[in-house]
Amino acid sequence: MVAATGCASDAPSAQSTTSTLSKPPIVVGFLNPSGGPVPQPGADTGAKAAVSYINGEFGGINGHPIEVVSCDTDTTPERAQSCANMFVEKKVVAVMDGYNLSSSAALPTLTAAQIPLVGMIPFDSVTGAKAENRVFFAAPQAAFLIGALQAFKTEGKKSVTLALVDTPSSHQTIDNLLPVVAKALEIDAKGIYFSPTNPNFTAVASTIARNNPDVGGLVAAPSEAVCTALVQALRQLRYQGEIFTAACTDYVKGAPQQAAGGALYSSNWLPAAARYAPPEAQRDLALAEKYISAVSGGTAGYYAFGEFALFMNFANAMSTATDADLTGPGVLKTLKALKDFPSFLGPKVTCGSATSPNCTTQLLLFVVQPDGSIKPVTDTWITPIPQVMSVIPGAV
Repeated sequence: MVAATGCASDAPSAQSTTSTLSKPPIVVGFLNPSGGPVPQPGADTGAKAAVSYINGEFGGINGHPIEVVSCDTDTTPERAQSCANMFVEKKVVAVMDGYNLSSSAALPTLTAAQIPLVGMIPFDSVTGAKAENRVFFAAPQAAFLIGALQAFKTEGKKSVTLALVDTPSSHQTIDNLLPVVAKALEIDAKGIYFSPTNPNFTAVASTIARNNPDVGGLVAAPSEAVCTALVQALRQLRYQGEIFTAACTDYVKGAPQQAAGGALYSSNWLPAAARYAPPEAQRDLALAEKYISAVSGGTAGYYAFGEFALFMNFANAMSTATDADLTGPGVLKTLKALKDFPSFLGPKVTCGSATSPNCTTQLLLFVVQPDGSIKPVTDTWITPIPQVMSVIPGAV
């Protein structure tokens, strides 16, 4: 079931099948990025959907239901710290990260209490810089930027201008990471910002169009609406370069022929790419879609599928553990020991690096097709150049 406690958000009704799970619940925290200027509402949808499946069809984690203590965050360190204090009080055995921009503020408290932080992509670059007491099943932020830029260069693209919401974490990416990556790949890459509270995408699009790069778009998108607004503004300005929309897909549904030729990346398979996915990924997508669509008032999209994958990776991994390991240290030990683990909707991953919290560096890059589907640009997962990744703290 999902518990709403303290600063937690409203909880959905528990599945009736949960009552058939006779063992004590496994209690985990959830840093729910539902507030502030850059919310990710899809993460909450994915978490609720996954818990519904895990406590129902999946049969719990070795007969234990999973119980989630959800705490709303708002991108501020103070809120993340407050959530961490509550998680310690509630004696959770792990905290699931919902793509938070300030998760590092929770780490001192969680580490002292031996409660690991578990996520997909560390959106907080400080969190992603070290391996201590944290495990992330997808690639680091740097991998997506490096992988995309090296793919663009392979296509013959020489210049890129990318926008990102103006937050402290974003400055780490634009001011520090992007110049290093651009130099290493010998590509002209510029970064620009837009306001988290009052964005002007006409102005952002004008800046991109004025630079006239081969590729223009977003490093990451806080919401599908941001992608749609920027794509529309770029089209109105008749920008002729390749439009890059991070992990957004909703804008494609409205005008697939106009969106054709655009690029996006992902840490996992997405519904729009189902026809190109291997059989196991197609099964995972069908399962995730079924439960995500059943969440009342939910928000689908990249963050929903990513968070669903996170909870499924956690459940599958912990199903290999004994009851004695259902503690903070036991969870960390179990996750760090994963080798060639078939991640949900993702590649096989190996965790436990001494220098990186991430279990993989691999990603997918897609090109939008005229029929609205998205097709991978390669037959296999893209692995960013290790030599370039090695200059980024925590990336490998």
